[in-house]
Amino acid sequence: CIGGRSAYDIVNEVAEGAKAIVAWGNCASAGCVQAASPNPTGARPVHKVIKGKPIINVQGCPPIAEVMAGVIVHLLTFDRIPQLDGLGRPMAFYSRRVHDTCYRRPNYDAGLFVESFDDENAKRGYCLYKMGCRGPNTYNSCGVIKWNNGVSYPIQSGHPCIGCSEANFWDNGPFYKHLQSFPGFGIESTADTIGVGLGIATGAGIVAHAISTNIRKRKHTNKGEVKADIENPKI
Repeated sequence: CIGGRSAYDIVNEVAEGAKAIVAWGNCASAGCVQAASPNPTGARPVHKVIKGKPIINVQGCPPIAEVMAGVIVHLLTFDRIPQLDGLGRPMAFYSRRVHDTCYRRPNYDAGLFVESFDDENAKRGYCLYKMGCRGPNTYNSCGVIKWNNGVSYPIQSGHPCIGCSEANFWDNGPFYKHLQSFPGFGIESTADTIGVGLGIATGAGIVAHAISTNIRKRKHTNKGEVKADIENPKI
């Protein structure tokens, strides 16, 4: 409480006069560690507290600075909400998986993985999927915009993506154990099957990989997509 008033009451009072609400970071947009199981405090994201107001979820722990600035500039320049995905995130920054823009992606496609953080494969910059990287399930612009004025981002610095721009990322399993599976088929089913039979089916595998990736992109783009010019109200 602040001055005898709950945070719930205060945020609703402040939101009452707002044109739109920007939920900065995973704490505000998805609950983050406070809402992790068993969530003893009953922490909730902003969109589950405030009703009747446009809410823009700018996820990440923390969000990328240029993404935050981009959202503000869009609101001020066009006086309307940017195009959002089904989770209320600006599609300009959250429409592609970290996996899709990763510079280590060719190693993933070739079945070349880091097996431990100090092995030779790590020194060669191989894929971090088996080290727990959640890039295949995470939508963000880390691999494009990067951090600290474009200097680097976690994967480039040798650490797997922990999926901090996705809801419930604290509860989505151990950070250093690879995903058992993720949406897709064929070459993208599991890390253990990638690379098997590459000498025979490399071409077919790459084609299947490209097709499955494009299918997922279309699904993600179409699911809950809101057209900014038509359906998104001016603020």
